[in-house]
Amino acid sequence: MATPSIDARLINRLQFRNDIRRTPIWGLGCAGGVAGLSRAFEYTSAFPRERALLVALELCGLTFQRNDMSKSNLVAVSLFADGAAAVIVSGSEADGHGPRIVSSRSKIWYDSLDVMGWEVNDRGLKVVFSRDIPAIVRSLTLPALLEFLSTQHLTLQDVKHFIIHPGGMKVIEAYEQTLSLQEGTLDRPRAILRQYGNMSSATVLFILEDFIRTQAIHPGDYGLVSALGPGFSSEMILIQG
Repeated sequence: MATPSIDARLINRLQFRNDIRRTPIWGLGCAGGVAGLSRAFEYTSAFPRERALLVALELCGLTFQRNDMSKSNLVAVSLFADGAAAVIVSGSEADGHGPRIVSSRSKIWYDSLDVMGWEVNDRGLKVVFSRDIPAIVRSLTLPALLEFLSTQHLTLQDVKHFIIHPGGMKVIEAYEQTLSLQEGTLDRPRAILRQYGNMSSATVLFILEDFIRTQAIHPGDYGLVSALGPGFSSEMILIQG
């Protein structure tokens, strides 16, 4: 939380053009990377000659509570990590490379504000991370994904690549069971989680970068980019090679 906002500081530090349009977004947690891609997609759809730069920056270490020996605090310290990632999204009339964003969708569930987030106390920021999240993945995510895919006249079987934010190992396992994914489908999210930890919004962008760098998404392939975040909400993007 900063005023002037972090984007203003980056513009000054990197000497970007001084007519750049900026939109600071805060509070979306793990869903922020996918939500940011959606906002960049919407902007470049409206202005097809333009490009949008998405920067996701997370300092999850700020939630460390020094004298809190509770299980939830120790798990949070072990699971979450600092991270940053950036993506350029180009409009259809601007030069660009990589997968094409086809569509995006948001879903928020009522009466679930206590599932995930931060609690401000006298010692700083305390992580709120419900143990029920894997169960929520099993009960809520599949209907939301199917509803989204149906708007594009697709089914889950049409999706070859799953770029899913790995909230934790139990969350990955819940996705594998709920979506009936073949063994190895979520190896990339699992590897990013193992190597870097849960970097909140930046994590799914690390996974997307790995797909693009290794040219895993072939022409015509559909991929689903998805993350859950505080609210409690889901952000989804359909991409195509």
